[in-house]
Amino acid sequence: MLLSMILLIVIGLGSDKFYGIFGENNYVTIHLMMEMLITVVTMSISIQAWLITPYILSNRVLYTGALFLTISLLEMAHALSYKGMPFFIIESTPYASTWFYMLSRSLLSIGFLIIFFIREKELKSNYRWFIYSLPFVIIIGCFVVIYAPTPILPPIMIEGEGPTILKNTLQYIAVAMHLFIMVLLLKNFEKAPKTAFLLFGSAIYLIMSDYLFTIYRDVYDIKNFIGHIFQLSAFYLLFRAIYFSSIEKPFQQLVDTQEHLEKSREKMHYMAYHNEITNLPNERFLMESLKRDLYISKSQKAILAIGIERISAIKASLGSTYADQMINLIAQRLKNVLPEEYLLCLLREDYFVVFIDEVNNTDQLTKLSQQLQFVMEESFQIQHFSLNSQLNIGIALFPTDSNREEELVRFALYAMHEAHKIPTRIRFYESSISSGTTERLLLENDLHDALVNQELFLEYQPQLDLQSGQIRSVEALVRWQHPKKGWISPGVFIPIAEESGLIIPIGQWVLETACKQVKGWEAAGLPPIKVAVNLSLGQLFQQNLVEMIHNVLEKTQLDPQYLQLEITESMTINIDHMTTILHQLKVLGVTIAVDDFGTGYSSLSYLKDFPIDCLKIDRSFVQKIQSDSTDKALVDMILSMAKHLRLKVVAEGIEEIDQLSYLVASKCDTVQGFLFSKPIPPNILQENYQMLHKDAKSILDSITAFEV
Repeated sequence: MLLSMILLIVIGLGSDKFYGIFGENNYVTIHLMMEMLITVVTMSISIQAWLITPYILSNRVLYTGALFLTISLLEMAHALSYKGMPFFIIESTPYASTWFYMLSRSLLSIGFLIIFFIREKELKSNYRWFIYSLPFVIIIGCFVVIYAPTPILPPIMIEGEGPTILKNTLQYIAVAMHLFIMVLLLKNFEKAPKTAFLLFGSAIYLIMSDYLFTIYRDVYDIKNFIGHIFQLSAFYLLFRAIYFSSIEKPFQQLVDTQEHLEKSREKMHYMAYHNEITNLPNERFLMESLKRDLYISKSQKAILAIGIERISAIKASLGSTYADQMINLIAQRLKNVLPEEYLLCLLREDYFVVFIDEVNNTDQLTKLSQQLQFVMEESFQIQHFSLNSQLNIGIALFPTDSNREEELVRFALYAMHEAHKIPTRIRFYESSISSGTTERLLLENDLHDALVNQELFLEYQPQLDLQSGQIRSVEALVRWQHPKKGWISPGVFIPIAEESGLIIPIGQWVLETACKQVKGWEAAGLPPIKVAVNLSLGQLFQQNLVEMIHNVLEKTQLDPQYLQLEITESMTINIDHMTTILHQLKVLGVTIAVDDFGTGYSSLSYLKDFPIDCLKIDRSFVQKIQSDSTDKALVDMILSMAKHLRLKVVAEGIEEIDQLSYLVASKCDTVQGFLFSKPIPPNILQENYQMLHKDAKSILDSITAFEV
C-alpha cells in the first residue's frame, strides 16, 4: 500500500507525458516488459490450475485456470498490438490494443462473478482438455472481430483526447462488478480469511487501475503507466490468493496432518504403554522393562504387588468414576513415597506393581511396604464420600523365587492375595502359596456363574423373643452348593464376593429371595415373621441402594416393618455417608440393626447419630459369658446401654442352657443359636414351625423350673 501511495503522489506532481522521463521510444519497451510480467503471472495461474486439477478435481479451480489462460492470451495480444510495436497483422494502433485490454478486463470481472456463484463439484480429470480449449476459441473470435477488414467495433480510445464514453462506461461496469465481488468477499471472509484478504486487495488495485485508465489522454500518459503497475499488482495478488488456496494451504494442511498423525502415533504409543487414569506404566511396559533390565546384573531384585482392599466392591457399588478417582489418588501417594529409580506400574486388574532393581535385604522391602501402607491411613475425600482402604502387599524376589519375569510377577500377585490373612498385610512369596491362590481364583471364577446356575440358596435361623417365647424373626444366611466341590463355607466365598464386587448382585438376590420367602410363609398360614438380611460395605456405597430396596419391597409386596437390615460396626467409620443412607432407609419403614456389636473399633457416638433399632451381641462374647468376667461385663454393659437408648438386643450364638439363663435374667430381648435351631431351609422351618416353638418353650420352662 505504501508503493501505491507513492505512485499516486507521482501522478499528482508528475508530468502528463511519461516519455518526458524515459523517452517515447523507451516507454514502448517498458510497457512491453510490464505486459510480459502480467502475461507471466496470468499464465502461471493458468498452468498452476492445470497441474493441480487432476488431484483436486474442482470445477471452480478448472474454470479459474481457463479464465486466466484467456486473459493471458488477450494481454499478449494487447502488448503486441500496442502503439509503437512492430507490425502485427496490421499496423499497431490504439484501437486494437485498447479493445484487447477492455475485453480482458471485462472478462475478468464477469468470469469471477460466474465462478463465485457456480456450485462447487467434482469433475473428471480429462474434462480439463475441453475447458482449456475454450480460451483459444474465444481468442480466435476476438481476433476476427477486432481485425475485420471493416471495423465492427467503435474506437474506444482517441489519441490526444483520451478514452471514449463507451470505454469509460465499460470500465466502470467492470468496477461495479468488482465492488460487488468485494461485498461477497466480506460476507465470506471468515471461511477463508487469507484468501479473501488477498482477493480483496487485488480488487482494490484493479479498481485503481480502472480509474487511471479512464482519465489518461494518450498511451504515453503517466496515468496509463501507473495504471499498468496497479494492474500488475492486482494480478500478482490474484496469483498469491490462488497459490495459497490451491497449493500453500493444502500443503500446510498436509504438514499439519502429518504433525497431527505423528502426535497421534506418539499418543497411541504412550497409551499402549501407560494407564489412562494414572498415566503410570502398564503391564506391557512392565514386562518389556523386566525383559530388558532383569538380567543385566546378578544382584537381588524384587517385585512388589500392591492390592487395594475392597476396590472392586467400591467400583461395583459407587461406579467406575469413584473407583478411578481413588486409584489415581492412591497412585499419587505411592509415587510420593517411592524413590524415582523404582518403577511403579498399574496392571489391568487395578493392582500396582513396583520393580526394584537392587535389593540389599528383605528388611528394606518390609520397611518400604510399611511406608506405603502408612500413607493410606488418611481418608480419601472423593466428592461427598470419605473412603478408606488398606493395601495388601505381596513380594517376590529375583532370583530366589524365580528367574523368569512373568513368573516373578505372578508369584508377587499370589503373595498379595494371601497378604490380607495376616495382621501386617505384607507377605513374601512361598511355594505353598501358589496352590491356595489358584484355588481362590478358580472359586472367584465359579462364583460368577453361581447365581445364574442357581447354586446359591438361603437358610434361615430362627430368633426367639424371650418375653413371649415366640419365633417372631429369622436371619437369612446365604449358602453355596458348588456342583463339584460341594458345600462352600460363607467364610470362604463372601470375602471373595466382596473383593470382586459380586457382593452387589448377590446381595440383591438375597434380599429379594428373603422378602419373597416371608410372603410365602404368610400365604402358608404362618404368623408374621420379620427377616434380617445382612448388608455388605459394598452395598452401602451402592448409589441406588435405597431405590433398589424400595423396588424389592414393592415387587414382593412385603410390609417394610418385616424387613430388618443389618450392618456391621466396622461400616460405621464413614459417619456422614452412613448417616444419610440409614436415614433414607428408615424412611422406607425398615428396621436397622448393628451386627457383631462390640467387635469393631469405631466410636460409640454413631449410636446417637444413626437411626438404629437393634444391637446384636457377637457370639464371641456370649460363648464365654460364664467363664470370662470381662465378656460378662461387656454383655452387661451392652444390655444396659441398649436399655437406656431404647434399643432392642439380640444375642447370637446361644448354645448352652447357662448362657440362655443368664441372658433371660439380664432381660435380653431376643436370642438365636444352635440351642434352639441351626440355620435351616425355608420348607423345613415352615413344616416344623410348631415343633420349634414347642422345643423352645420346653427349654425356657426348664430354666424357670431351675430358678424355682
